[in-house]
Amino acid sequence: MSEQTANQMDYELDGALIQEEPTTVVRCLSFQVDDLILFLNTDYIVEIVNDYPITPLPMIPSFIKGMINLRGQIFPVLDMRLCMDKPPVEYTSKTCIIRLNIDSVPLCIIVDSVCQVLDIDFQDIRPIPAKRQQKLLNGMIDLGNGNVIMSFDCNVLLERRY
Repeated sequence: MSEQTANQMDYELDGALIQEEPTTVVRCLSFQVDDLILFLNTDYIVEIVNDYPITPLPMIPSFIKGMINLRGQIFPVLDMRLCMDKPPVEYTSKTCIIRLNIDSVPLCIIVDSVCQVLDIDFQDIRPIPAKRQQKLLNGMIDLGNGNVIMSFDCNVLLERRY
């Protein structure tokens, strides 16, 4: 095998030098918040939990539902509906808590439901039209079957710009 770079690899197959192109396809988890289907890179996801008790905290913004204790570790829990100015709803059996690790900052988000894991080519992501612009979204992609899903920007959660 010859010299490697982070995004490109050359290798020899039956005497011919084969150059592998860098890939922009990333494994992502799709989930629902109100009427939107969103996705985020699975690299941010630590685990998904259902029906877990949340301890409310006084004098915090309404979108922070409280804290959870997962195996002795305490994590803040943010309700994505409220972060996106959507109306609150009662949690159901489909409601999930997604535990994230964003730049070494652990936190949890509540979503209406988890949909599926997809391989998404980040070169296919397009800007969101101005009318539909959301602070927590940074792009959209047409899945080819008429469904459009939005790219969820985890880093905005840390910047508190929502």
